[in-house]
Amino acid sequence: MRLLLSAALALGLAAPCAVARDASPTLPIPPHGVIGIGPAQLDPAYWIGQVPDPDRELFSRADIAAHNAQLHRRDPAMIDIERLPPSLDRALVAERVGGLSKRPTRPLYDAEGRPIPARALDAIVANARLDAIPERQPLRYGLVVHRAALRTFPTHLRAFSTRGDSDIDRFQESALFPGDPVAIVHESADGEWWFVLSPRYAAWIEKRHVAEGSADAVFGYLRKSPYRVVTGGTVRTVFDPEEPGVSQLQLDMGVRVPVLADWPPDKPVHGQHPYASHVIELPVRDADGRLRFSPALLPRREDTQADYLSATPRHLIFQAFKFLGERYGWGHAYDARDCSGFVSEVYRSLGVELPRNTRDQAVSPVLDGVVFGENDGAARRRAEVARLRLGDLIYIPGHVMMVIGHVDGEPYVIHDTTGITYRGADGKPVRMTLNQVSVTPLLPLLYDGKTPTVERITAIRRLRGSPAVPAVPAHAAPARPASRQDL
Repeated sequence: MRLLLSAALALGLAAPCAVARDASPTLPIPPHGVIGIGPAQLDPAYWIGQVPDPDRELFSRADIAAHNAQLHRRDPAMIDIERLPPSLDRALVAERVGGLSKRPTRPLYDAEGRPIPARALDAIVANARLDAIPERQPLRYGLVVHRAALRTFPTHLRAFSTRGDSDIDRFQESALFPGDPVAIVHESADGEWWFVLSPRYAAWIEKRHVAEGSADAVFGYLRKSPYRVVTGGTVRTVFDPEEPGVSQLQLDMGVRVPVLADWPPDKPVHGQHPYASHVIELPVRDADGRLRFSPALLPRREDTQADYLSATPRHLIFQAFKFLGERYGWGHAYDARDCSGFVSEVYRSLGVELPRNTRDQAVSPVLDGVVFGENDGAARRRAEVARLRLGDLIYIPGHVMMVIGHVDGEPYVIHDTTGITYRGADGKPVRMTLNQVSVTPLLPLLYDGKTPTVERITAIRRLRGSPAVPAVPAHAAPARPASRQDL
C-alpha cells in the first residue's frame, strides 16, 4: 500500500478517473454529475445482458490452479511463508521491518489537523525496536482470528499528509482476515504488536488479532475440506455468548472457512441449534495467545458457496457489483477496501489470487496483457484500449479499474475510487468526489485535470490464456441514457 502513496497523492487520490483530450463531452451528464451513468448502468443485469454467453467459462479450475501456482512460484511480490527457513537471521528480518518502518521525513498531521511532533514520530519509530532484532530467532507461525489492519508502524496513530484529510492514513497498509496465515518475525517494544509476513504483505499487526500455533496446525487449517467460500461482500457469523471469539465475526469476500461436516445435525453449537446454519471451524486466540479452534455458526441465509464460483462473465460482473457504493477504504480502512483490494477480492471469490498492490499487479510475471514502456505513446495505448476484454484490469499510476462492458462502443469500468475528473460541456474540468466503488466510462476521464487517463495507462492485464471475449460488442450495446431526466 505504501508504495502507492506518492503516485496516488499526485492524482489528488482520485485522478484515477478523468476524461480524454480528444473525447468530446457527448455522454450525458445527469443531475448527480457522474458522466454517462444512468440507472441502467448501476444494475449488473444491464452488463450481463450484453454478453452473448454470460455463463461461458472464461478460464477453468485447472487454469486458475496453474495461475495460482505460478504466482507463488514466480512473482516476487508473494511470500511463501510455509517455505521459510526454520530460523531467521537478523538480515532478513531487518530488511523487512526496516524497509517498511522508516521514519517519515515530511510533515504529517493527526486526525484533527494538528502537526505530529517529532518526539511522537521518534517514539513510534522506537517502538519498532529495530535495534533489538536478534542475530537469529526461531520461526513462529499464527492464524489471524479477526479482520485486522496492517500498519506501517506499531501504532494506532493515524497520520495524514495534509490538514483536512481524514481518509488517507499514511500509516495504514492493508488488512488480513480470519484464517489468514502469518509468520511472526518481530515484536514491538510495548509488546502489543507483531511484525508479520503474510503471503501477500509484510507489516505490523496487533497481537490480539493473531493466535500463535505450530506450522502443522496453521497450514493444516488452510487445507481442511469441505469448506465454504464467502461470495457476498461481507458476511457475519451468528452472535455467540459462549465463545466471543467467533461471535458476529466479519468474513469478507473470498475468505474460505472449513465446514465441520461430521457435526451431529441435532447437536447445538454453544446453545444454538445448527439446522439453519453451516457449522464451520474458526481459529481462536486463547488468553495466553495460543491457537485453538472452535465451531461457529454461519447462517445459511448469508452469501456463501460450497466452492469458489466458476469464472464466468455473469459471476465476474455480479461479484464486482456486490461492492457498488461501498465507501472507499485506503489500505482496507473502514472495514472496506481500496482499488487493488477491490479487484483482488472480486477475483478471489473465483479462486484467482493476485498480488496486493496495484504496482505489483501491473507488472506481475504471471499475468497476460501488455505493460507499457516509456516509448509507448498515446496511439498504442488507445489501440490496446480498443481491444479491451471483460474483466481486464487497467492500471494507471496508483490505481486499477476493471472493465465491465461498453456503451455504444465506449468502454466502461467499475473501480474503487476517491473521485473522477472529466471535461464538462463548456470544456472545463469537472471534479466529482466519489469515495466509493463506482461505475464510470473510461474515455472521458482526465488523469490530472488535463491529460486523458487513457494516455497514462501503465498496463492492461488479464489471466494468462484467457479467451479473447470482448466486454461488449459495439453493435449489441443498448442505447445509453437519453437525457438528464433519467435520474
